[in-house]
Amino acid sequence: MELSKLIAIQHEVREEFGWAYRDDQESAENILQRFKSEAPFGLPSWNFQGRQVALESLTAALNVAEKIVFVGAAATRTMLERDWADGTVFVAADGSVGACLGLVDVLVVVTDLDGGVHLQEAVQRGTPMAVHAHGDNQERLTALLPQWAKYQPPVMLTHQTDENYEGMLNVGGFTDGDRAVCLVSFLGGDENKFVFLGYSTEHVGEWSGLTEPAQKLRKLEWMAKVLDRLYPSWKG
Repeated sequence: MELSKLIAIQHEVREEFGWAYRDDQESAENILQRFKSEAPFGLPSWNFQGRQVALESLTAALNVAEKIVFVGAAATRTMLERDWADGTVFVAADGSVGACLGLVDVLVVVTDLDGGVHLQEAVQRGTPMAVHAHGDNQERLTALLPQWAKYQPPVMLTHQTDENYEGMLNVGGFTDGDRAVCLVSFLGGDENKFVFLGYSTEHVGEWSGLTEPAQKLRKLEWMAKVLDRLYPSWKG
């Protein structure tokens, strides 16, 4: 699916929920400003070149993967307690990394930073993070990134505006779950290798961050719309 069409969905979402486009712009611009130095938060590995290296490493790992498993908020640890074939990699949506910890190694966590203690544990393990900026997570960005710096996880930055920000990507998508698939597709991941665990639209998974359940279910409906357009067989 064309990237422009995936990005257009973000405008539909803002209209649905009554969110201001300018808030998303402001969040993206604020986080990018914090990452513009040669050593953001004291880390050279988080500067523009370092983030490019993280993206290239992620791309290379996806290219050689035999299976790419997306782990959503309704995943259970039982789902992951199996013998996975060599060459299987795991991409976690935010707090769903909690289902993976101690069972499988996660290639990257796609997060807007509401994954709580599970996200923090993954950071402490040095798990790569694709950090997303949107209108209502600026306080979390401000609070968490300085804390994360001491663990030095590889970091990539994403946003959800029409602007082109050097050092940040808009890969499409809305929730962490569908944005994970958008990111992997953007980087050339082969959809024939995709496996989905814990991607539910019927209930709020145990690994979801703090959220209002009714609104979360509406958000999951949009996740499904994105995935239906991007990868129609995801439910199968």
